[in-house]
Amino acid sequence: MSSIPNTHTNPATLPTDAASRNGMPTGLIGLLASGAGLSVATLYYAQPMLGVLADDTGASGRMIGMVPMSTQLGYALGILLLAPLGDRFDRRSIILIKAAILTLALLAASAAPSVSLLLVASLVIGLTATMAQDIVPAAATLAPEHHRGRVVGTVMTGLLLGILLSRVVSGFVAEHVGWRAMFTAAAVSMALIGVAAWRGLPRFAPTTHMSYPALLGSLGSLLRHHAVLRRAALAQGVLSIGFSAFWSTLAVMLHGAPFHLGSAAAGAFGLAGAAGALAAPLAGRIADSRGPELVTRLGVSLATVSFASMALGPWLSPTWQLVLIALATVGFDLGVQATLVAHQTIVYGIDPGARSRLNAVLFVAMFIGMAAGAALGSLVLAQWGWPAMTGMATLTSVLALLVRCWPKGMVEQ
Repeated sequence: MSSIPNTHTNPATLPTDAASRNGMPTGLIGLLASGAGLSVATLYYAQPMLGVLADDTGASGRMIGMVPMSTQLGYALGILLLAPLGDRFDRRSIILIKAAILTLALLAASAAPSVSLLLVASLVIGLTATMAQDIVPAAATLAPEHHRGRVVGTVMTGLLLGILLSRVVSGFVAEHVGWRAMFTAAAVSMALIGVAAWRGLPRFAPTTHMSYPALLGSLGSLLRHHAVLRRAALAQGVLSIGFSAFWSTLAVMLHGAPFHLGSAAAGAFGLAGAAGALAAPLAGRIADSRGPELVTRLGVSLATVSFASMALGPWLSPTWQLVLIALATVGFDLGVQATLVAHQTIVYGIDPGARSRLNAVLFVAMFIGMAAGAALGSLVLAQWGWPAMTGMATLTSVLALLVRCWPKGMVEQ
């Protein structure tokens, strides 16, 4: 995949302001960062609200766990089916269309009279939240080459903050105003981003005239021809099962005995995750100096130990159980984020001309794992309880470690 020509997107032709330090107006950088963060946040708003949702809709714990599963599955499908279109059509148009549909899907979720309709809305939310995967390459295209890393890093910071703070915000809003208000507020935020993108984004020239089937077929070709991509996708996908299972069941677990905590408490654990995830850029520096392979093994090992430590919970008082869960959350969030950074470093080095498609393959695997984790976590929690769920998360992390440590000659044929 060749880079998009700057005929329509040269930053020199864009409006400038005095605060610009990266060769781009700071307002445009802020728009891209906000759009990435607010769009990806829609994937996670429901997680701290699951206990409240179950009470309000009368859904079982197993059924309500299908809500985050539908969202994650929709995101995986969106990356697979929609992300390649950014090379074929004007990326600005794609962003605007997705923002409009995402706004409508969030409004539908806010008005859903039953969990069945909420599941449908959640699937569409996941599909269109992939506009975040259109915004990041848009930032890379708009930025001058000598400022590209700094601009993309700023936009990725916005995306990361959207993930981390979404649970905190939704938990607080759901407890004090209601879960429907949270979805309505999210719809308003996406409508505003859509208007700002319509006014502030330039058009992007397509880079290929490949047919849609050919674009999709190229993803399979990359997977078949690059063993390191298969290993990275498998390891990140398996690791994501336990990660998603934890976040998809935490609110339901805290809602019951012995804690009886509301959605705000569940959302507050997102701050614990932030402490770990915001340290993940350190993984990039280690990957540069010591190699990404080492970082993947360290990250998966940290996630494994963190999940396993929660097995001590039954022997602790409720207060100390919460402390243990918070500390474990810092650990496994850091481990998962560090592993993802290292896997992206590995994958981007395979073929610089196909980075968007390589990224799509990696993220499809990751979100398939997250969708499976949401479904399995709810099932295991309903059938066998929280200790079994953390045991499952530990087991999947061990499997991911085996994938990373297995001799290359035995798996990369």
